This record gives sequence, C-alpha cells and structure tokens, in this order.
Amino acid sequence: MPKTSENLQAAFAGESQASRKYLYFAEIADKEGMPQIARLFRAGSEAETVHARNHLNVMKGIGTTEGNLKAAISGEFHEMTEMYPEFLAQPKTEKNAAAERSFDLANKVERIHHELYHQALKDLENAKKLPAKPYYVCQICGHTVEGNTPDKCPVCGANKSMYKKVE
Repeated sequence: MPKTSENLQAAFAGESQASRKYLYFAEIADKEGMPQIARLFRAGSEAETVHARNHLNVMKGIGTTEGNLKAAISGEFHEMTEMYPEFLAQPKTEKNAAAERSFDLANKVERIHHELYHQALKDLENAKKLPAKPYYVCQICGHTVEGNTPDKCPVCGANKSMYKKVE
C-alpha cells in the first residue's frame, strides 16, 4: 500500500477519534458549568469531522447507500467475528474486568448492528419503502433498536430510560 494511502487511513482514524473525544470532553465541561468551553470542544469536534470526511472522500470510502450498507455489514462482521473475539482474550488473562465487559458488550451489539444493516440492504434491494421510525440507542452498551424501546436492555439490563432517541 502506498505511503499516502496509509497516511490517509491513519489521519482518518485520528481525526475520527479526536472528534468523538472532543464531544465527550464537551459533556464534562457542560456538567462542570463551563458552557463556552463545551461549545469550543463541540466546534473542535465538528472541525475534526470535516477533516475525517475529507480524508475518507479522498480514499473513495463513501459511496452509494447500497455500497455504504455493504461496507457497514463487512465492518460489523469483522468486528464481531475477528476483532472483538481476539480482544476479549487479553483482558481475561490480565484480569481487567472493565475492559472485558466493554469488549463483550460491544461485541454483542455489533451482531445487532450487522443484522440491522443487513436487513436494510435486503429492503433496499427489494425496493421496499421503509417507514419512518426512530431508532433508540442504549447509552450503556450501544444496543440499537428500531421503533420502540424495550423495558430493559436485552444486552446490558439497563432501564428503558437509558435509551437515546435517534431520528
């Protein structure tokens, strides 16, 4: 792989991580009563997102909805069959229960995401008109559900109130 391609991938990963990290920093600044610093972190996050999108566009990593669904299915499959199973072995040997739980919850949810993307692709290929329904995401484990929230998260057991609506 040419060095520029490697650099684009590394830059995309770094910018994406910085964007998310700055959003989490903004949450803390808000909680600590520092709204202007929270705004600065959110603005920084948005700028990093612009950088990440630019890098991904150069890599031709954004395509049609069908192509994007196929890429998402492939990525989720990799995470649930290779990445997380491999990652889960290490914290067990190091007796790091927090890391083990984090990886385990993510792995369980990646299977759900894989199925959601797969179903959406099938619906798209069958020209099925999808009804407008919100998604809900558990803020503890990431469990994602269409339409209505369960009373308790089937992955982590969190209460219904821990779901965030995504339009």
